[in-house]
Amino acid sequence: MRKLRIHLAIMALAGLLVPSGTVFAQKSFKDWPMGTEPAAIGLFVANHYVAGPFSNFGNPGPPQSITYPEVCTWYGALQFAKASGNRELAEKLAARYEPLLAQSHSLMPKPDHVDHSVFGAIPLELYVQTNQSKYLEDGKNYADKQWELPENPLPNQQELQQKGLSWQTRMWIDDMYMITLLQVEAFRATGNKEYLDRAAREMVVYLDAIQQPDGLFYHASDAPFLWGRGNGWMAAGMTELLSALPAAHTDRARIMDGYKKMMASLKKTQDKNYMWHQLLDDPNSFAETSCSGMFTYALVVGVKKGWLEEKEYGPVARNAWTALVRYINEAGDVKDVCEGTNKKNDQQYYLNRSRVTGDLHGQAPVLWAAAALIAN
Repeated sequence: MRKLRIHLAIMALAGLLVPSGTVFAQKSFKDWPMGTEPAAIGLFVANHYVAGPFSNFGNPGPPQSITYPEVCTWYGALQFAKASGNRELAEKLAARYEPLLAQSHSLMPKPDHVDHSVFGAIPLELYVQTNQSKYLEDGKNYADKQWELPENPLPNQQELQQKGLSWQTRMWIDDMYMITLLQVEAFRATGNKEYLDRAAREMVVYLDAIQQPDGLFYHASDAPFLWGRGNGWMAAGMTELLSALPAAHTDRARIMDGYKKMMASLKKTQDKNYMWHQLLDDPNSFAETSCSGMFTYALVVGVKKGWLEEKEYGPVARNAWTALVRYINEAGDVKDVCEGTNKKNDQQYYLNRSRVTGDLHGQAPVLWAAAALIAN
């Protein structure tokens, strides 16, 4: 019954969004309409996540190893637990790791690819929150191996290392969340600036190579389409990195410039219902929730940290959040999430991607955004 009441309140929001021109005097993220409160929504989605088993990209049966959408949702729930001071939730999220230390150790992915290596962010964040050393070595192993060449490396991997980059570099925009989160978390856990420098160096190379003049990003050089979630990964990755980079860091100004340029374009591509679409430059493509959640997170953090003017961007972020939560059903699942997507030089491929409900690609950014909204 409680779930249903929340669901009905969410569904009642259709006429309660705020006009984009409204000015908030330091109140952008206060006085939420009923059913949109970030603390309640975040707890609802986090509890739904922690009560379930490890996911296998929506396929039946348990996964062979933990997948990156699981990592991103687990990390989001940990961030929400920290921001809300919810000790019970934090303990449940830590308990979720315990089987991996024993009989289910094989579920830990091999550190051989960006999508696998990002798993290390979970033990690193658990170490940050609990100070229990049993998590630290697991996490550091993933972060270190992302820069240590594998056995029998390929020539291009050796070349990447010589440039100071990770051998896992692909020049896909997805990488700039996967690599960035892991290295930033390693810095947060250890205080070792080398991890932060790695992430910043990698980000600058990606920005210089693939950011378009309008601030947005193609999925890859051979997939010249403004895929929503791909751009979301980049927006969230820059946000994570800028949140950790000291003001005097050599690369901060370049990354901030890339971030602000992107946010300005996102403001323009937000639709009349305050969502973003599967292809950002195609308003006839479907409104997609995972990218909308990622952009909401990036905008909220930018406004709260003063990187973005509240008068201009506060309403954009607020309206995005209140629009996004209308896509959460009474079970706590987010609807209209683009299914897992490879790169392809075919626009119709992106337009034909299925819309799924409850996919962790969509659950994760709701938790990131909720945590950001309630954080001090």
